[in-house]
Amino acid sequence: MGLLRWDLFCRVIDNHGDLGVCWRLARDLAARGDTVRLVVDDARALAWMAPQGAAGVEVLPWSDAPPANVGDVVGDVVVEAFGCDPPPAFVDAMARRRPPPVWINLEYLSAEAYVERSHGLPSPQSNGLHKWFFYPGFTPRTGGLLRESALLQQQEAFDRQAWLAAHGWAPRPGERVASLFSYALPRLADWLPVLAAQPTLLLAAPGPAVAPLRALPLPPGLRVIELPWLTQPDYDRLLWSCDLNAVRGEDSFVRAQWAAAPLLWQIYPQHDGAHAPKLEAWLDRCLDGAPPSLALAVRRAQRQWNGLDAGAPALPELPDLAAWRAWQQAWRQRLLAQHDLTTELRRFALEKAGKP
Repeated sequence: MGLLRWDLFCRVIDNHGDLGVCWRLARDLAARGDTVRLVVDDARALAWMAPQGAAGVEVLPWSDAPPANVGDVVGDVVVEAFGCDPPPAFVDAMARRRPPPVWINLEYLSAEAYVERSHGLPSPQSNGLHKWFFYPGFTPRTGGLLRESALLQQQEAFDRQAWLAAHGWAPRPGERVASLFSYALPRLADWLPVLAAQPTLLLAAPGPAVAPLRALPLPPGLRVIELPWLTQPDYDRLLWSCDLNAVRGEDSFVRAQWAAAPLLWQIYPQHDGAHAPKLEAWLDRCLDGAPPSLALAVRRAQRQWNGLDAGAPALPELPDLAAWRAWQQAWRQRLLAQHDLTTELRRFALEKAGKP
């Protein structure tokens, strides 16, 4: 496959996930030999997310000024992440470029049925360009999930105990280890005794749940360590180190599935309740073929974690973690059978550009 120049546009809305996904994509494209310009309206989180940067990735501020030299400025592929719309002056420059760039809208991740129907569809634009919709997903009829080529080998060579000890986060004898990265959790107090039912070290990443967690009395058996912001590689290592991972949004959600440990996913809450069917669609995919008792317990726990548990038992419950881990490992094997997102995105871009 030929090498490509990418312009990747990102707007940071109200959390770090959009930039997290875009940085992982930019870094992975560059690792495969491409060059990437990441244009972002707020790059401050990269100071802790990726303090060393990445070879082949240039980070640029969002600008509404028109590009001076179209041939030099507009890349072979323009990706707008999550429908963020590049600046109009840049879009005008795209229309003047010869040959025109491949314009892709990288959509949000979902397991819902519309993703397979919509993946790869064109949207003709009034300026003569086509915008193509590219959907990440959990089946071969989607764009797949972000996964670096050496990710599994790195995970297999990882020493959990040594890494935790080196950071001062080693569990005590008999403690299981859990991570917490979440939005606000209305039922946080109800979950603490559930976690404490077996001695647990809870490693809490920065976020809206930390201050409430600090204010709540901890039940016997639960120990909490508040973490600093971690680089993306260290956050991955955190997930590999844990017996249970509570994650949120999209980026940490995908990384938790590669970690193949039990996970509680706090889906981004939407005021119209659209997050509820999104959660159920992923559960339908992930739990397809699981033992019925485990599937029921996991569904109940995920709904309770998200506050979508009307009619469920008053107190939350955790499924059996050993059985759950075995199923998450089987689920990961199914995901590994499909191409990763970067491979599919490059193939798609080269095909639309008419390059071999």
